[in-house]
Amino acid sequence: MDNQKTIDVLNTLIQINNDRLEGYQTASNETDENDLKNFFNELAKTSQHCNKELWAEVIELGGTPTESTKLTGKFFRVWMDVKTTFMGKDRKTILDSCEYGEDVAKATYENALDKDSEYLNPTQIAMLSAQHKLLKADHDKVKSLLDSIPVA
Repeated sequence: MDNQKTIDVLNTLIQINNDRLEGYQTASNETDENDLKNFFNELAKTSQHCNKELWAEVIELGGTPTESTKLTGKFFRVWMDVKTTFMGKDRKTILDSCEYGEDVAKATYENALDKDSEYLNPTQIAMLSAQHKLLKADHDKVKSLLDSIPVA
């Protein structure tokens, strides 16, 4: 197996988790509601956990874990700032943006598991599958909270 390809796949997942961490920091800064701040903090813990495992795996393979975010994540956070500036810092606007970010994170994991699995060993696939399950659960929490907002 090509270690560099495996490291690249894992670093892509580190980047998406870095995006989630920065995204939830942005979301927390955009709201004045303490329950949302706490909620975003809990969601960020998922990415901290995932990154801890991913970093260990990259290091074990002899690679250097990335500390960067994806360029698309940077654009997304700027869009969230612009959107909340013009549309207000209401729950729905912020949670809509968070759901979009969760969709991107889920898709990134699905891509790694579907299209890049040839570069992963069974232990890595199990780790990524477990992480994907955690991210899907976070997505579902965001979606549920978003769906609970009464339509104005």
